[in-house]
Amino acid sequence: MRRTFFFTGLALVVFGASLGLAACGGGGEDTTGGEAQSGPVVIGAAIDETNLMKFFDGPALAAAKIEAEKINKEGGVDGRKIEFRTGNTRLEPARTKSVAENLAENGAEIMWVTCDVDWATPSTQVGLKDGMLTVAPCIGTDQMGPKRFGKEGELAFSYGNLAQDEGAALAELFNKKGWNTANVVTDQSIAYTQDVCKAFKIRYEELGGEVKADEQFTEGDGTIGSVVNRVDNSQAESILICATTQTDLPTFVSGVRSAGNQTPIAGPWSIDGSFWLPKNPKLANNIWVTTYASIYGDDPSAEVRDLIAKLTKEGQEPATGGFVTGAAAVDGIVEAIKENEGSTEGKKLAESTQGFNDLETISGKVSFSPELHTVFGRPYRVIEIKDGKPRYLEMVEAGTPVEFK
Repeated sequence: MRRTFFFTGLALVVFGASLGLAACGGGGEDTTGGEAQSGPVVIGAAIDETNLMKFFDGPALAAAKIEAEKINKEGGVDGRKIEFRTGNTRLEPARTKSVAENLAENGAEIMWVTCDVDWATPSTQVGLKDGMLTVAPCIGTDQMGPKRFGKEGELAFSYGNLAQDEGAALAELFNKKGWNTANVVTDQSIAYTQDVCKAFKIRYEELGGEVKADEQFTEGDGTIGSVVNRVDNSQAESILICATTQTDLPTFVSGVRSAGNQTPIAGPWSIDGSFWLPKNPKLANNIWVTTYASIYGDDPSAEVRDLIAKLTKEGQEPATGGFVTGAAAVDGIVEAIKENEGSTEGKKLAESTQGFNDLETISGKVSFSPELHTVFGRPYRVIEIKDGKPRYLEMVEAGTPVEFK
């Protein structure tokens, strides 16, 4: 999916000023290529700092830098400090490619890309061509890997939650709550929202649930009012909406609630955050969200709460739980490097990453497989929004990801 920010207290060096490249990290001699065994581990981040993806890329990078700083203070990874160098892609394909190439030429050993696989493709291809481990902190589809990039894609991974996993977790939540019938509303504008709802429907019906109505819209197409009317006329016990927090989601929620309909509304991480909620607390009620972390001061993990406090102190208070995937990606990169005795050779790191099974990270246990290079198996926080106030309620797990035929 699309969303995520980063770092403190380290030296700032500018590379390729015309491309807005900056480096910050633990210092040390420059390194080039995946064969380096000494000096800093250089991660080149080709991210959006200007347009719609900055809300996702920014928090994840900020959290990743804080996690890296913590590891550096503990001696680094096999004695090597972690250093991030960043470049602003502005979501322009040609610029994205140039930023990634400039990062690679200036010593990046691992490529870090934006949180949408389409926007990330030019920088991902640069990383793969150069034989680098190429990581996205929060892409939520199964495209960040061989499925999209072929053989070279064996080096590509995302620390976002797999849509087939999150959809299954939502179905488990509905089943746990006793919501036996549901209206499903899918925003067709991005693959992530489509895949989450698709996975939900498959697992929900496997669990004995019944989908009463299956509605679609595309963000900004002007049809959301008609969707509201059809949902209001349904007798389903619950509503699942897979959407982004742009104009149509607040319109949908306000429309349903203004009609006096208090049916539970639930959705995936893409509707996390309180910033989009209707101002009237009576309209922002009986809403449920699965996400990576609670940003409301009540996350069950002390480590996550501490990370939020550090981000807030730096003026980068997270708006959704997606920030934590940046820190988790650093945890995974560090583990892979340790397994390979300090080597950053892309193929070796990819083989280790693909083998992660319930790897402990700040975000919880993560797993990959030869087929799935996006995280599955991580527990989800369930956030309940009642009278405009979000709170952490419980954890839910998918069991196993849904398999699309």
